[in-house]
Amino acid sequence: MRVLVIEDDDNLRVAITTSLRSAGFAVDAAADLPAADEALSVNAYDCAVFDRMLPSGDALHYVRHRRAALSVPVLFLTARDAVADRIAGLEYGDDYLVKPFAVDELVARTRSLCRRVNAGRPPVLRCGDLEIDSGRHEVRRAGVLITLTAKEFTVLEHLVARQGAPATRTELIGQAWDRMADPASNVLDVLIAQLRRKLRQPPMIHTVRGVGYRILPA
Repeated sequence: MRVLVIEDDDNLRVAITTSLRSAGFAVDAAADLPAADEALSVNAYDCAVFDRMLPSGDALHYVRHRRAALSVPVLFLTARDAVADRIAGLEYGDDYLVKPFAVDELVARTRSLCRRVNAGRPPVLRCGDLEIDSGRHEVRRAGVLITLTAKEFTVLEHLVARQGAPATRTELIGQAWDRMADPASNVLDVLIAQLRRKLRQPPMIHTVRGVGYRILPA
């Protein structure tokens, strides 16, 4: 799941970004609305977390004016806790969290909004004897629980959701890494090798030359 965080306070932006990455999200960060606008125009996100009051303007007004073009769920962070502010935030956004907040709550709310994007996806994905329970964040093959890192889980889940169709390298990197990742690097190849080892024989993940990878029942 990929998230965009817009926060002008450097320390808070780093703290939020670090916490979300530790929870398994791929995170891009921006300090103002122009940078957010650029990121949203070129990347696909599962959720956007906006600090409401930014030096470049009120993020609520930004979202309100672009709501028709924004397909991403929006979570507002703000110190403004008046009822009118909460109502406005929920009217133009999808969730509203008042500062100061618990990081665990932010992670839980972000995960909940990301799930809305994939609401049509079944809670348990299957490919042959492989089973992925997205809600419990568990993977089993032939009934045996497999321990995966957050990035490994994200890539495997995306491959299985494609139902045998190939996923490009850029697509997979965009799902599990932030925009600083280089599609030409070997980070994805290393992760795929780790997944193949953990999934054991017979192999399920196959290379599609010139494209990326696909997963098929063994």
